[in-house]
Amino acid sequence: MADSFGIGGKVSGEDFAYGFSSGGFFLVILLVVISVGLGLVSRKVLFPRIMDLFSKTERIDGKTLFAPKSLGWMVGLLVMWQSLDWLLANVEASPGEVVWRVGWMENVAEICRAGFVILMLIAAYRLVDYLDAFIVVEGDDVAARKSLASVAEAIGRMAVVVIGVFVIAGLIGLNLNGMIAGLGITGLALALAARDSVANVFGAISIIVDQPFNVGDWIIVDGVEGEVISIGLRTTVIRSGNDTIITMPNSNITNSPVENFTMRRFRRIRPIFEFEEESDQSALKKFCDSLCEEVLKDSRATKAEDSWVKITASQPPKVTVSCNFYCESSGKTHREFREDILLMGRSVGLECGLSFHEPRRRRQL
Repeated sequence: MADSFGIGGKVSGEDFAYGFSSGGFFLVILLVVISVGLGLVSRKVLFPRIMDLFSKTERIDGKTLFAPKSLGWMVGLLVMWQSLDWLLANVEASPGEVVWRVGWMENVAEICRAGFVILMLIAAYRLVDYLDAFIVVEGDDVAARKSLASVAEAIGRMAVVVIGVFVIAGLIGLNLNGMIAGLGITGLALALAARDSVANVFGAISIIVDQPFNVGDWIIVDGVEGEVISIGLRTTVIRSGNDTIITMPNSNITNSPVENFTMRRFRRIRPIFEFEEESDQSALKKFCDSLCEEVLKDSRATKAEDSWVKITASQPPKVTVSCNFYCESSGKTHREFREDILLMGRSVGLECGLSFHEPRRRRQL
């Protein structure tokens, strides 16, 4: 041990209390104050500015995210631990005098180290929920960012837990070498038992890479229909139209066709009108032309070149007229426009002097 800065000579003295000199006692108090001060400054000023600088979404408020006192304690304990280590390695008492009780100081340094590591793991686990703040997606695609963040958060939590187990085991003196060797012996059995979990993990990666859907999309997959709530490492959570939660393994999704309604560019409307078989042919042709012209005048109609109204079946006891129209990809617009087309068809049919097919009336005749 070498006291190259002469601190030991300045703080050495007679035993003031519990093996501490008055200078050593004052030095420890000063160190505590500095550690607490740096912790507060980091929590209130430094960390929020760093977050505001790197955050890619307005959802994150650095002052709110770094408000927990645990982050201040984490920085304070780090400063205390490193400072004590340096002092114990470089400060030596003058002959016949004392500075502090070395055993106590070493224990305090170890406690500070352990506290810092545990708080760092807790902070890391908490910050995983805000990974989307650092994820950049081309074109500011919010849905893609949410999907990528959903998987990244699941991976992050698992990584923090696994690392935390090994770190805490090391802190309390557990030797995990034997357990790791045992895992090597039983690795094949574990691999066979976990093959479904591995398939689900690769399924999550496949979903993120191929992006058949994103968080927030409405899909049908493997007979399940609903909104994608989250994409995890093992499962994807879907909220059905009945507001129930459905959990699907990712491997099932990657091995099944996925119908994504959210990615539609337009919606198709295909109403059918049925008339009596005795209907006049010219009246039927007039109905088809008039209805198509009237519908396409509506501002909600799109893809006019692909829209039509045609007779598609003429078998006793009815003549079937089918329609094919398009509107923008909006559920509300689709429902309202379909209703209006049906009313238009009824009105045009009556104007053309056509009788709509009524099976019950024909049976009575």
